[in-house]
Amino acid sequence: VDLRAQYLSIKDEIDNAIKCVLNETAFIGGKYVKKFEDEFSKAYGVKHVIGCGNGTDAIYISLKALGIGPGDEVITVSNTWISTAETISQTGAKPVFIDIDADTYTMDVKKLEEKITKKTKAIIPVHLFGHPAKMDSIVKLCNDYKLFLIEDCAQAHFSEFNGSFVGTFGIAGTFSFYPGKNLGAYGDAGAIITNNSDFAKKARMYANHGALVKHNHEIEGINSRLDGLQAAILSVKLNHIKKWTEKRINNARLYNSLLSGVENIITPITKKNNKHVFHLYVIRVENREQVKKYLTENNIYTGIHYPTPLPFLKAYSYLGHNFDDFPISYDFMNKILSLPMYPELNENQIDIISDCLKKALN
Repeated sequence: VDLRAQYLSIKDEIDNAIKCVLNETAFIGGKYVKKFEDEFSKAYGVKHVIGCGNGTDAIYISLKALGIGPGDEVITVSNTWISTAETISQTGAKPVFIDIDADTYTMDVKKLEEKITKKTKAIIPVHLFGHPAKMDSIVKLCNDYKLFLIEDCAQAHFSEFNGSFVGTFGIAGTFSFYPGKNLGAYGDAGAIITNNSDFAKKARMYANHGALVKHNHEIEGINSRLDGLQAAILSVKLNHIKKWTEKRINNARLYNSLLSGVENIITPITKKNNKHVFHLYVIRVENREQVKKYLTENNIYTGIHYPTPLPFLKAYSYLGHNFDDFPISYDFMNKILSLPMYPELNENQIDIISDCLKKALN
């Protein structure tokens, strides 16, 4: 990701936004945070946006606001960033993992119902890489079993499932605005969206030391605030996100076209009635390390998201899983490779990357 290229494209707007915050010393809370929350609320068509410190806190706050804790189980997906699972553990609940779908890399809903027990309180699907999880099936199971639905949208800003934005299907949608995200701040930042007013009140209270009014602490909470500088930057970027998303989608189309029919490479797909926003453009190759090395030697930098599925990490060894429990995640862990993907990437660069990738595969 070339973050400097994006900054230069909107430099005057960003510099002016930062200058305004500095001049008004509106660093914590205040009008710039409220402005972004209102704008994000309008853009998503939801009643409430609760800004917070980062995307990890957004999940944790949501879980705590729902009363999830010791003795409970929360189901999530095996291949995601650890934030999704560690926040479950931090509440005292137990994370329960589901393998991924081979086409979309999101939760395999065919394996979901068998993991639901009397202890299950919530499901957290992750809209990984920018492709929505299969929300109709997940919503139905949540309704059937009376489970909370929290959507991890950290990689899927304005992604859509059947014409609706992800993050709007359950009681909460959580977002990260880490700098490399489709909508990124210049530091850590996050948010929760919801249409449930009672939940919104509890989440905002928990994120602010358990108080909606200073010194009036109704519960014990945490300190997780979206600061004024990040909010002002996000307000500027929000005006450009639609254009940037289309550029990502067009870049993915070009990659797909240039790599179509190339042996030993599997390119990403977009399921019907889904809008994939391509936070990442992830391919699969058999000899990944060799390919990655060749690309690096030619000044093309790639990533792996993620090298080790969560159930196979030392942090979750206590759950006693083996590779057979998550066969798709295990099969893909040594094949997935993220190519350069950002709105400012141009056709010539994609041509060069694709040609180099073809040579690496020969």
